[in-house]
Amino acid sequence: MSPDGAPARAIIPVMPDPPAPPEAVAPLVRGIEVLRTLTDAGGTLSPGDLQRATGLARSTVDRVVATLSAMGYLRLDRRDAVLTPRVMELGNAYLAAIGLPRLLGPRVHALADDLDESVSLAVPDGDGVRFIQHATRRRALSVTFGVGDLLPAERTAIGPLTAVDWTAGDWERWRARRAADPRDEGFPAVSAREPSDLDFERRVDLARANGWSLDDQLVEPGLIAVAVPIPSTHAIASVVSHTSRHSEDSARETLLPRLRAAVAGMADDLRGAGPAAESAPVGLAAWTSVSKHELGRDFIESLARGLTVLTAFGEGRAELPLNAVASATGLARATARRALITLEHLGYIESSERLYRPTARVLALGFPALSRATLAQIAHPHLTALSGRVRDSASLAILVGDDVQYTARAATSRIMNVEITIGTRFPAYATAMGRVLLAHRADRAEWLDRAELRPLTPHTLTDRARLAEALDRVLVEDHAVVDEELELGLRSIAVPVRDREGTVVAAVNVAMHSGRGQVGAVLPELRSAAAEIEADLHVAGRFGSVAPG
Repeated sequence: MSPDGAPARAIIPVMPDPPAPPEAVAPLVRGIEVLRTLTDAGGTLSPGDLQRATGLARSTVDRVVATLSAMGYLRLDRRDAVLTPRVMELGNAYLAAIGLPRLLGPRVHALADDLDESVSLAVPDGDGVRFIQHATRRRALSVTFGVGDLLPAERTAIGPLTAVDWTAGDWERWRARRAADPRDEGFPAVSAREPSDLDFERRVDLARANGWSLDDQLVEPGLIAVAVPIPSTHAIASVVSHTSRHSEDSARETLLPRLRAAVAGMADDLRGAGPAAESAPVGLAAWTSVSKHELGRDFIESLARGLTVLTAFGEGRAELPLNAVASATGLARATARRALITLEHLGYIESSERLYRPTARVLALGFPALSRATLAQIAHPHLTALSGRVRDSASLAILVGDDVQYTARAATSRIMNVEITIGTRFPAYATAMGRVLLAHRADRAEWLDRAELRPLTPHTLTDRARLAEALDRVLVEDHAVVDEELELGLRSIAVPVRDREGTVVAAVNVAMHSGRGQVGAVLPELRSAAAEIEADLHVAGRFGSVAPG
């Protein structure tokens, strides 16, 4: 199963790479192969499945999994290895380095709002196209491609525009791939299809002549898309709709002019943008200075250090010389050099004139499996761990109108337990999570004036002045405790969950019988779990929005 509960696609063995140069770091090659295989399988595989898919020895797989787990890039869930949002820091480094999501994201979302259609930015990656930005319209029939997804160039509107610059060697590699994988089974983001004559070369000629391209149900039945290149970049902007809303003619006549106008605005934004302020590298890892003994005998230092090299890049650090990479990561120059050689061989780094830069392929390490993860999915493993530590149920909720709605939950197996299901809603004023969320509500004063405060138990706080004092106290203490106000015998303790901008977007609680457990013992564990959820949320939400659940 994939992280979102959908059946995982059949595992496609990773295509063998060309022979590695003598200086390549073999453990780094093997570790990336495991990450790539896990990503293509939806983010979850057992070590046995990883062994079969990669062809690596079981002992090697176990050591790679142990290393990636120590780095926080995956967790062990029973017998499965599961990718975690922390691995997205690798792709985030690439996205920050190219700067396009930051500079053009507002235009992408504005166009999506204007057209009420999905809008994307994509860049070439070999003979495919990889998404770097996506604004989705949520409908019963909606586009589900996410950041990091790789699509075959010939089945998109974007592909012909990237192929106008292909060399004879690029076309030869494309034909070889089509012959080896005629059903596109090596592209997990799209459904496998029967081989067909797509007349791709004719579509490329048209794209070269017209300066735009159109896809009528090639990527997926029912989807139609139009694409335009963004000047002075390798990026392509596209609008994707459904055939129930647009035909090929209306896409050309209605969507294309507005897409072109938006792309012209994007070009203006890029011309007017000054140099990006340099941000601090995120990859200075503990294992660059911690001893092998402390990390354990199964920890593969060369794998950890090699992946850390990818995080040397970022805003204001789009391309770096070797010395800067070594300095940013805390690695020895020789170690950084071998890692760069390996990553360049695998296609995750490119170089010219002794300057190195990351490629879009870095997004293949985790992003396709995780870029659509919801806050509820991000929170669930942390709630499970919290519930196990405190031996009481733990939940995450958001504010919906005047109610709190449960979106994630981990229950205990006690004889006396709090039974609440996902989707349950309670009046916010009578719950601990509700008070945390209400305390940070922008229109709190107006809400207090109009709220209907009914006594749910003899202990429910219904006096507006006292409730206002309770909400003020939440802001000071950064937590809320509600005892028997929602239900007799029920006590709840809650703390906020904040996004990257510091906005409270959810609350986490521990619920227990009022005669069991002390606030002072539970609160530190609750705060720790909330901090872990926030850390994952901040990585996952750096270049995209994270849906609540």
